[in-house]
Amino acid sequence: MRSSVEIYNVRRGESRVVWQTEALVEAPNFSRDGAYLLINGDGLLYRLRLDGSDLVERVDTGFAVHCNNDHGISPDGEEIVISDKTEFGKSAIYILPIEGGKPRLITKNLPSYWHGWSPDGRELAYCGIRNDLFDIYTISVDGGEEKRLTHGEGRNDGPDWSADGQWIYFNSSRTGLMQIWRIHPDGTGLEQVTSDNYGNWFAHPSPNNDKVLILSYDPDVFDHPRDLNVRLRMMDMDGGNLTELFELFGGQGTINVPNWSPDGEEFAFVRYFPVKS
Repeated sequence: MRSSVEIYNVRRGESRVVWQTEALVEAPNFSRDGAYLLINGDGLLYRLRLDGSDLVERVDTGFAVHCNNDHGISPDGEEIVISDKTEFGKSAIYILPIEGGKPRLITKNLPSYWHGWSPDGRELAYCGIRNDLFDIYTISVDGGEEKRLTHGEGRNDGPDWSADGQWIYFNSSRTGLMQIWRIHPDGTGLEQVTSDNYGNWFAHPSPNNDKVLILSYDPDVFDHPRDLNVRLRMMDMDGGNLTELFELFGGQGTINVPNWSPDGEEFAFVRYFPVKS
């Protein structure tokens, strides 16, 4: 096996295997009805049914056949957002119907990597690379001008909205090691949330607005590579009570995008197995 798609139950403190495959798959999102997970593999998107059938269906993404693992589902469950490089050779953000179809371009500035959808469904948050600077941006789901929230203070990546819409959580290296920060969507109230000896990435606030899930690398790891021993940790919204849930072999692809179940009781992730030589 190469990839193990699993679901962790927060209350019981245990995970269960949903599907294992020899293919490399990444970044599970829960559908809004909890019936399936949206995952990516080899540039395409798939629905993995959670009814025990192991049914995997390809999502029609039109011309977009070089999707990366930055994808998700709208708050109303009616649309999918993808990040794809087919059209321009660099990652651009598109929206398409939940059942699949023709992608609609959102970002004209490239590259852009989606990471969060505002709870009211009106805005997207993403990492954009402009003049070699990694920063956090938001934009309307109708496109238009992007709004810049950070300004080159280290590398800034992985933004995701809190359920109440008051905060955008993201990771930043502005103080050295990658740590979790948060900022109001209007660009005010910047706060550092974690400060420890791990490289912390991909903060995902719970739909219940009470906990934040993060992925943590050893301090000597640069960027967010795959196939390393990492840990998933959980904390209060303000960074308090930071607790390790478990270690796993993973990293890139494990929890890059919003991955909580609609009721906030579980989250999905991918565990990897080493590549055979």
